Order: sequence, then structure tokens, then C-alpha cells
Amino acid sequence: MSEERDSEAFPLERIDRDHPNVARVYDYYLGGTANYAVDRVFAEKALAQFPFVRPASKSNRLFLHRAVRHLVKRGIRQFVDIGSGVPTMGSTHQVAEELTPDARVVYIDNEAVAVAHSQVLLEQDGDLHRHAVVQADLRDPALLWRKVADTGVIDLNQPLALMMIAVLHVTQPGPDGSDIGPQVVAEYREMLPSGSYLVLSHGTADGVPAERAREMAEFRKMYDNTPTPVIWRPRAEIEALFGELELIEPGATWTPLWHPEEQGPSAPLIYFADPNESVVWAGVAYKP
Repeated sequence: MSEERDSEAFPLERIDRDHPNVARVYDYYLGGTANYAVDRVFAEKALAQFPFVRPASKSNRLFLHRAVRHLVKRGIRQFVDIGSGVPTMGSTHQVAEELTPDARVVYIDNEAVAVAHSQVLLEQDGDLHRHAVVQADLRDPALLWRKVADTGVIDLNQPLALMMIAVLHVTQPGPDGSDIGPQVVAEYREMLPSGSYLVLSHGTADGVPAERAREMAEFRKMYDNTPTPVIWRPRAEIEALFGELELIEPGATWTPLWHPEEQGPSAPLIYFADPNESVVWAGVAYKP
């Protein structure tokens, strides 16, 4: 994308207390407190109608934990977490540092509350020489990458893990209003240095039980009148987001099935009658 794309083309979000925000609502699903009354009202209505949302959200979060642990064991020490949201239920640097003392993490979000809470978290229990948070919009890869470099935390010439967890099913409108998520992911894949990984999860109604698919269609409609509508892609389209990168074992799968042996000892137990009830398709791919 052109260097002309900047924060004027995609204005960064300021705190909006009048409308529910996807990051703050997700925080509530996970049991967090970084949300406003408008978010809680929306979330409670969603959970009352669609109780699967909370366990699905927590299962997605646990996928992030397992992916971080697995990649640390593969030698990765740098993590760029785009759309990191509010730091609830264990954040990337906390999980990584269960295994290594030298993890370097930059969190990115365009929601002001998420950025502010991440900054507080890092000031309390992080290392500001190795951890940082920036406000940026994923739709502008060049500017976002520059902001990551400007932190001095990440060496963008060395292997890293790019985390895009449950962010691409939030519609990413381009100048004409159409979703440009796949286009910008392709740019991030190009920018990744050799030896890096792309970690991605995305909601889908493809392959889920018929009743769950109906519920997901209704659940999606709840977001249509918010500033952050969502989209459920088919599994094949989600896998296409990895492009030419090499999916590592076990490939793309439902969140509970991705390396369950990497689960932490304090992880909550989440029961699904069938893994597809988790409704999130996920995977990790390697760039040779």
C-alpha cells in the first residue's frame, strides 16, 4: 500500500462511551473490567441470547497462550500483537515470560481504552525496555510497522511472531467501505523477515453445528449497528490469509485442538461437546 496512507486516511479511534466497542465487549466476555456501561449492556444481551460466546472467547484466548508457548520453544523471542485489545486473561508478554526472561513484545490497537490499559499493565509488571504499546490502525501496514520500529523494542530484521488473534473478523473498511482485511494481511506477510511466524484466529460459521451457525448469524447482526461490525469467513478463506506461508502442525483447526499439550497449569477448563462448537478457526504459519 502507498506511503500516502496515514492516520488522516484512517483516523485512530478516540474513547467512545456512547457505543459498544468490540475490544471492550470482548474484555467483558473474558471477565475483565476495562469496559463501560454501554459495553456491558451489549455483552449481557449477547450472552443471554448466545451463551456459547463466552466459552468460545476464552478458548480463543487460550489458543493465544498456547501459540506463544509453542513459539518460544521454537526460539521466537519477539512478538508483535496487532489488535491486542484489553489485556485480560493473560497477555502475550506474561505468557512468554513463563518460559523465557527475554521476550520482547509490542502491542498494537486502535482503541484508546485498550492502549491505555495495556500501558498501565506494562508499567505495573512489564519491562518498558522490552515491552511497549502503540496506537495504530492495522489497515496502514507501513505506518504501523514504522511505529513498531520506533519503539526500539523489536528488531524488524530478525524473526518474530506476528499475532492477529480474533481481529480480522472485525470488518476492516477501506476508502470505499469494502473490507480490506485480506489485502493488508498480504502486506504484513511480505514485511515479515525470514524465520517469522503468523499467528491467526478468526470466527467462522463454516463447519459448525447447524444450530450454532444460526446463532452466529444472529450474533453477527448484533454488531451491524455498532462502529465495529463483524464478518464470519469460510474456513478456506481464513486459511488463504496465510498465503504462501507454511502452516505448522497440526495445520489450521478449531482452537481447542491446536497443541493442547501447551496448555498452562492454571488455564480454565472449557468444555465443548465437539471442538467445532468453539467457532474459531486458527493456525500458525512459518515464513522460510
